[in-house]
Amino acid sequence: MRYLVLCTGNRCRSQMAHGILKHIHPDAEVCSAGVRPASEVHPLAVKVMAEIGIDISGHYPKNVSEYLGQSWDYVITVCGGAKENCPSFTGRVATRLHIGFDDPDAFTGPESEIIDEFRRVRDEILDSMSQL
Repeated sequence: MRYLVLCTGNRCRSQMAHGILKHIHPDAEVCSAGVRPASEVHPLAVKVMAEIGIDISGHYPKNVSEYLGQSWDYVITVCGGAKENCPSFTGRVATRLHIGFDDPDAFTGPESEIIDEFRRVRDEILDSMSQL
């Protein structure tokens, strides 16, 4: 199986989904990318994933253009921006899914509330990706 998870910045949601899918399906090829990739994976995404035993500390944002000519079993968008701006793939895509999640990076407030938001979104992603 080959999974590609897309988000706007490839900073939070798509990186968490990438780590979770790889954890659930260790023999699958899992990649993630952004339509406008950020400069780094959000440190709180790395932290909340480590809390559940999944290490994404070596991940880095990539541009979706790296993957357009490849074939995928699943192309999954996890934010509205990626869904609306997703380019056309020249390779075969068996299944396209949109499973939207709130952007934890957009949440403002005390640090304790921000990390709780990252945990909430992580748990929603875990639940959704577990069904694939």
